[in-house]
Amino acid sequence: MSDDLRQELLAAFGIEHQEHLQAIRAALAAVESGQPFDLRDVFRRAHSLKGAARAVDLPAVEEMAHRLETVFSRVGEGGLTLGPETLAAIQLGLDGIEGHVAALQGGAPSEPPRAAEQALDRLLGREEAPPEQAVPAAPAPLPVSPLPEAPAAAEAGGAAVEYLRVNAGQVESLAGAVQALAEALEGQAVLGGELRALEAEIRGLRRAWEARPREAAAGGRARDFERDLTRLQRHVTRLGREQRGRAWDVEAALGALRQRVERITLVPAEAVLGSLGRMARELVREAGREAAVRLEGLDLQVDRRVLQALKDPATHLLRNAVSHGLDGPEERAARSKPAEAEIGLRLATRGGLLVLTVFDDGHGPDLERIEAVAVQRGLLPPRTADQPPPPPDRVLSLVFEPGFSTSLAVDRLSGRGMGLSVVAETARRLRGSATLRPRRPWGAEIEIAVPLSAAREPVLLFGAGGQTYGLPSRGIERLLRLRTTAVETVEGKPVLRIEAGGRDVIAPMIALPNLLGQAASPIPVEDAHVTAVLLRSGERRCALAVDALYDVRTLMVDAVDAPGLEGDLVVGAVPLGTAAPALVLSPEGLVGRWLRDEGRLAAAGLGLLPAQETREAATILVVDDSITTRTLEKSILEAQGFRVLLSVDGLDALNRLRGGEALVDLIVADVEMPRMDGFSLLQALKNDPRLAPIPVILMTSRASSEDMRRGLELGAGAYITKQKFDQRELLATIGQML
Repeated sequence: MSDDLRQELLAAFGIEHQEHLQAIRAALAAVESGQPFDLRDVFRRAHSLKGAARAVDLPAVEEMAHRLETVFSRVGEGGLTLGPETLAAIQLGLDGIEGHVAALQGGAPSEPPRAAEQALDRLLGREEAPPEQAVPAAPAPLPVSPLPEAPAAAEAGGAAVEYLRVNAGQVESLAGAVQALAEALEGQAVLGGELRALEAEIRGLRRAWEARPREAAAGGRARDFERDLTRLQRHVTRLGREQRGRAWDVEAALGALRQRVERITLVPAEAVLGSLGRMARELVREAGREAAVRLEGLDLQVDRRVLQALKDPATHLLRNAVSHGLDGPEERAARSKPAEAEIGLRLATRGGLLVLTVFDDGHGPDLERIEAVAVQRGLLPPRTADQPPPPPDRVLSLVFEPGFSTSLAVDRLSGRGMGLSVVAETARRLRGSATLRPRRPWGAEIEIAVPLSAAREPVLLFGAGGQTYGLPSRGIERLLRLRTTAVETVEGKPVLRIEAGGRDVIAPMIALPNLLGQAASPIPVEDAHVTAVLLRSGERRCALAVDALYDVRTLMVDAVDAPGLEGDLVVGAVPLGTAAPALVLSPEGLVGRWLRDEGRLAAAGLGLLPAQETREAATILVVDDSITTRTLEKSILEAQGFRVLLSVDGLDALNRLRGGEALVDLIVADVEMPRMDGFSLLQALKNDPRLAPIPVILMTSRASSEDMRRGLELGAGAYITKQKFDQRELLATIGQML
């Protein structure tokens, strides 16, 4: 086998083995939550993993996959049950494979995962090696080359070659986009030929006119010239119209091609972040604790560059969660917590952002301790007993300062106070933000929110102080143009009273130069009106007064140094044709600057929803066998602030509800589903006194009057047909029923 072919096979295996591990782990998670899973698929995965490892000469992986295959075979035969001991041994085996391959990817020598082998052997009731066919016979196998993420190129120049698995449908889509662009360019070429012919005709007409006899100037030649000129003018007008159409076609084809090329660079988050679960489980075992490690949302397709940039911060946050988020059994029992602790990483999308959250159910942030350390380091002024404490979000933001730590000792996991500042710096570099907040009912969570794309994003362009600036649209809640009479004052500061979430919010209004540390500027007024951009960072809102709003464009945001401005205020710059590039400002940085400068007003709750009116988000269970429909409904509901749970059919939903793992306020269910349809689910709910009060909305493609009558007679609160689905109707119905 040539070196080039081996490197190609090793790179392909690096992707394939992660897919198999991810599928097996998903099946184990289903078992732990009492959901059904496909044992045949799990067995097939282990068998395929064994064959793939044999093909690239990785005997340690091959042996481990054979042990897992044997375990799943015993489970199918009834010789083993998927109890805690079996699940733990399988998980250890998966971690062993992942750790062994990860070491090879880093170029380091890697011993076979002996602890995992022994755990599976004990489970199988043997201490000997697996059957001979899974163990390479003497002579010893050839040395295994490191398994690279980006194999070294064979070409001159030393450039690296990176292998990326691409869905065949994406390649076909890309080919279609290329063909559309080629056709648009062919149209441009035809138009160019016509323009050249027109140019030649105009030159001939000019020569004929210049060569005319003087005496014919006022005769028939003049009339012929006027007629030809009119014809040419019409021709030029037609070509100009066609040119604009062709230019639009080319621009649209280029946009479609760009989207498809960018889509090909997307990879499942599991491919980059999947190994973090194994790392966290190893840390928990080394700490001698019991904790469930949960990784959620790793099936999302994300720009590989963004994922690579987030891997180190996510690694530190998980290590931090193990260090700070694992309280002892006695303390957990005293606070009525489950005996098993929980640590996790969750990926989700929200309003054009990729949101990575690391959470635990431990002690939670100690505001008093953080404030004391901040005062000691000079980040906050001391306060007397009768002074109100700083706003919680201001206090929690201080943990991201370099060197800030509340740990009383330094260990190998945490305590030096540098990790969270690196997390915040990475988020800023990706034009995003990092936030620490308490987790309900226990623990803490740190959220990193960054744009989904590594470079391009929608940007609002506006004018302020005689310059053009940009704001990422992800941080903008609303654009405002109000009469000056709508501007009120609080302690001499301008504010706006606005509606948000059905409630009144008093938001501070600030002219941009004041936030940027420039000369004090009044609120700009034009024709007795104020133009403002309502920014939102977390739960805090702030109205940015500007001179004018120009446009919203999807632009390439480039990194830039902005002398005179702090790094947390600027995320980059965008080109504006012949004009100077516009600085793109950070919405989170601007709100944070106001929060820092106006601590007393911020502590009074300015810019926050009224505390006495806040309530925990309602929980909605979406039941549908279509992953596309589930994803759509989840996106719509989460955008409105609801907590959303998902079930794949009626039986899955009924088991979840009867298990009591979550309190559900409302159910949105399809009718046509395998195992148990929506009508049967509704009937089972109404026959269970504990579940009967939960309101149910049936949303289905079955639009007959008989089906609608049956659903309502069984107790559905509403019946919505998908053929005329309108998300406003769904949200309005939910609002009425809650």
